[in-house]
Amino acid sequence: MADDISSHSNDKLSRRGLLFVLSSPSGAGKSTLARMLLGADDEIAMSVSVTTRAQRPGEEHGKDYYFVTGDEFEEMVADHAFLEYATVFGHRYATPAAPVQKSLEHGQDVLFDIDWQGTQQLYQRAGQDVVRVFILPPTLAELRDRLESRATDSNEIIDSRMQRATSEISHWDGYDYVLINDDLDACFAKVKQILSTERLRRARQTGLIGFVRDLVAE
Repeated sequence: MADDISSHSNDKLSRRGLLFVLSSPSGAGKSTLARMLLGADDEIAMSVSVTTRAQRPGEEHGKDYYFVTGDEFEEMVADHAFLEYATVFGHRYATPAAPVQKSLEHGQDVLFDIDWQGTQQLYQRAGQDVVRVFILPPTLAELRDRLESRATDSNEIIDSRMQRATSEISHWDGYDYVLINDDLDACFAKVKQILSTERLRRARQTGLIGFVRDLVAE
């Protein structure tokens, strides 16, 4: 009888997907952690954002971003097509609602690399499905060192990013989990642990009621 239950458990214990948010100041490691998570876990996929910024060499429409004009973006806002949207460094970014909802219903987790404003909007629209993780740098001095080591931005841009970082860090208490990225591998291990734990929450086990009903009816 136990073998029969086990053989059907995968179907009965299907789960609803979750929206897994990684936020941090620029340079604190959220994008690196996101890439590591995508490479290590095939049950999670990156949310593809809509943006008004210009398409860069090597980027693909529909894979890296959905590239739209400012007018098209405003039309989508008016049509309530976004779960969240924000302006970052002069460009507009947003999360389209339809593909995210489809992923959730099929048990696919969706990964978000967004700031605190986007996270707040996402939580207001889909709070029960959202898991929020904020990544802190060990010190602001090290954060600046990381930005400078990229050798991609001028001192003025780095100064601007540091000012923005202070503002972003002030919103750390709006997250479910807060991690200090002083060791990348250790921080990544904690991110994976959080994701694994959240997947096991009873509310996300959509097949659990039926499984228990059949179990006690044996």
